[in-house]
Amino acid sequence: MAEKQTILGRMAQLAKANVNALLDRAEDPQKMLDQMVRDYTNSIAEAQDAVAVTVGNLRLTQADYKEDVEASREWGQKALAASNKADEMRAAGKEADAAKFDNLAKVAIQRQMQFEKEAKDAEPIIASQEEVVAKLKTGLEQMRGKLDELKNKRDQLIARQKTASAQNKVQDAISSINVLDPTSELGRYEEQVRKQEALAMGKAEVAAASLDEQFAALEDHSNDIEIEARLAALKSGSEPAKIEAKDFNLY
Repeated sequence: MAEKQTILGRMAQLAKANVNALLDRAEDPQKMLDQMVRDYTNSIAEAQDAVAVTVGNLRLTQADYKEDVEASREWGQKALAASNKADEMRAAGKEADAAKFDNLAKVAIQRQMQFEKEAKDAEPIIASQEEVVAKLKTGLEQMRGKLDELKNKRDQLIARQKTASAQNKVQDAISSINVLDPTSELGRYEEQVRKQEALAMGKAEVAAASLDEQFAALEDHSNDIEIEARLAALKSGSEPAKIEAKDFNLY
């Protein structure tokens, strides 16, 4: 009985386990769930063996009880038959034979009482075994339900973990090509392009400034030619005339 109570205690403890609370304290929930599934599976196997043994013992006790009840009934019938025979012998004046059958009736009654006592003593044992079997079966069903719950939670956890892993990979891929992220490869490449564009614009501005200076030099040179022409006119005493730069061979 002590072993049965121990099994019942273990079954009750496992069946009442708060899976969510256990998962909250676990460092690796999936590994813990796998271990719990194995523990529950092993415990269920032990519980099934315990139920089988207890049910087997109950059936044997019930069979013995049934035999005791039947034997008590049969010995009661034998006692009645012997008593009736004794009455017949006594009525026939055969006192010795009557006494003999009365003694047989007493023996039968003693056997009847013996089997009645055995049957009566077995009744509380049977009731106790039936209670234990009922509890074991209930606990076994609870454990099976808890095992299904554990398996479902484990499968859900694995699926969620795979989904989260895939989402993280997608987010990492998106982050790696974020043009607004200066630390990304694309951001650094864009900065290089901007520098090249700035350099090109700078060169264009320098080139434009040089061209303007060349035109300015030509304009200054044209004034010098006009000045020389007017000076020559003064020296010749003629009226200064507007002389076009194209009239002179500058080279």
